[in-house]
Amino acid sequence: MNILILGSGGREYALAWKIAQSPKADQLFVAPGNAGTAILGTNLPIETTEFDSIKKAVVEHDIDLVVVGPENPLVEGIHDFFLADEYLKHIHIIGPTKAGARLEGSKDFAKQFMAKHHIPTAAYKTFDHENLEEGYAFLETLQPPYVLKADGLAAGKGVVIVNDLSEAKSELQAMIEESKFGDASANVVVEEFLDGIELSVFVITDGESYLLLPEAKDYKRIGEGDTGLNTGGMGSVSPVPFASKEFMAKIEAKIIKPTINGLKSDGIPYQGFLFFGLIKVDEEPFVIEYNCRLGDPETESIMPRINSDLVEILTATAAGTLQDQKLNIDERYAATVMLVSGGYPGQYEKEKTISGLDSVNNCIVFHAGTATDVESMEVKTYGGRVLAVTALGNNLKEALAMAYQNAEIIQFEGKTYRKDIGFDLQ
Repeated sequence: MNILILGSGGREYALAWKIAQSPKADQLFVAPGNAGTAILGTNLPIETTEFDSIKKAVVEHDIDLVVVGPENPLVEGIHDFFLADEYLKHIHIIGPTKAGARLEGSKDFAKQFMAKHHIPTAAYKTFDHENLEEGYAFLETLQPPYVLKADGLAAGKGVVIVNDLSEAKSELQAMIEESKFGDASANVVVEEFLDGIELSVFVITDGESYLLLPEAKDYKRIGEGDTGLNTGGMGSVSPVPFASKEFMAKIEAKIIKPTINGLKSDGIPYQGFLFFGLIKVDEEPFVIEYNCRLGDPETESIMPRINSDLVEILTATAAGTLQDQKLNIDERYAATVMLVSGGYPGQYEKEKTISGLDSVNNCIVFHAGTATDVESMEVKTYGGRVLAVTALGNNLKEALAMAYQNAEIIQFEGKTYRKDIGFDLQ
């Protein structure tokens, strides 16, 4: 089976790393990929939203299965593009149609969906330039802190949380009238603040059945103690110690099953990964957000814990036979530490030579923002989040110690990483 993965980050490398282990994977292609995926398979210089170029690659390389990593091509309708094409409609694709991807592509749609299907989430209202004054009035009814979310995709940066009411009003105005997040904030969801601890839960579904993947907890802020600016993710751990069997049972009963059944009853086909960004308030789970794909860096923590053949699961998902599959999970802990470029998430420099990749041991190094210099053949930095170092251990402390030990070995100019991943769980 020839497989094409779309994307270029740590999540896509983790998927490629797992897929490459399957005896069912003949040839593996990644578009556009990174320095690491080039070792696991063949990189193709195609961006994830260049649908016509993707079609040419699928035809040229006789692709049987396409796995979509990031959200943009899903929200823009790559699955629909395949279904509408005489040749492509027979190709298996992992990722929802445009209708299903709206769960991530529109915060307002997701909120309406949850309200309709009685899925627990924060109280909210949505505003635009037509009812901005009502937005100010709604903010006055809430207790601080105030949560404002751009309705559309904003590269993970469209959420503002502030404690001051006047600042919240200014932010609402900036998002809507000054296009702070571009078209993504033409509509803004204002919701009540939920106080609790967050976790990420994942399933893969064929629209009827689903498999529950390992859960994880990620760390978004750049600074220790969860301080500073938000990032794409500075690290993650799996499993999550506070997610007991009883709590996970509540998540399945109150959130996962109603979501899958809601999609089905609303006539929205969904074949792919579904990410539940959750918060535990007292002993109850609430949905913060849906994502229509796997998280990053959570994927780098959960993939090493999946012992099953991922290609078998992906094929069954696309074929609608997921009920026949079972997932074998490694009981050990996984800890992931993200190495980032100096200055990230602000301005940062690229093309810094990376050393030490051949000296690590007892860990997996997932490439994220890397590229190979065509002249020197050296691996260099190419993005803000550069490498994810993941280690397994019999307990969280052991996994973290091994991940940090190896994070020290890898070097590049400006290297930064958080030294307190998992600090709140030990």
